[in-house]
Amino acid sequence: MTVRAILDSKGHQIQSVEPAVKLSAAIQILCERKIGAVLVMSEGEIEGILSERDIVRVLGERGAAVLDEPVSAAMTRKVVSCKQSDTVGAIMETMTSGKFRHLPVVEDGRVVGLISIGDIVKWRVMEYEMEQEALREYIKTA
Repeated sequence: MTVRAILDSKGHQIQSVEPAVKLSAAIQILCERKIGAVLVMSEGEIEGILSERDIVRVLGERGAAVLDEPVSAAMTRKVVSCKQSDTVGAIMETMTSGKFRHLPVVEDGRVVGLISIGDIVKWRVMEYEMEQEALREYIKTA
């Protein structure tokens, strides 16, 4: 199974903010959209990613005053990405070893989607249920 299959199922939409946007505004987007991360982009290029973990970390380190600072002060700058042709197993390993839950999907230098660990779990459960149903049908006809 590939990343493309998950994106085709869930959609290719991404949420992004500019690096200069206030952290409080980015938090509002996360709340409104009920998502765990936004890409930080400038002129179509990924500058970083801002996750709930980044927000908690920076609040713990510097306090509530950081909410008026730009997203660039809290974001993760080193962003790991994947391709649509990558397997689900490979990106699960990447996420586990990197200890992150969101992975931008990039093709030909352009962001085409964002995969979360929740997307992977949902896909794997659906895959498991389909296998179980196929086995039940096979047993019925045997």
